[in-house]
Amino acid sequence: MIPAATQTSILSGSGWPEAIMIIGLIGVAAILFWGVITMGRGGAYNKSKSNKIMRYRIIAQAVVLLIFISLLWFRQSA
Repeated sequence: MIPAATQTSILSGSGWPEAIMIIGLIGVAAILFWGVITMGRGGAYNKSKSNKIMRYRIIAQAVVLLIFISLLWFRQSA
């Protein structure tokens, strides 16, 4: 195990990229739980919204993945 004093951040030392990633991941998880709860409850709302909610999740995952790749690319070029 690497001692805490010698660990470096995966993205950078400033902390803001990690905050962006955490916010993005929490957003994706929130959309996922919203969709799962909607499907679990069933009814008219489920029939009209469940596919749209899961599309939102896929889009959010793609955005977070692009942000992650961009942050890694910026770190490598710096």
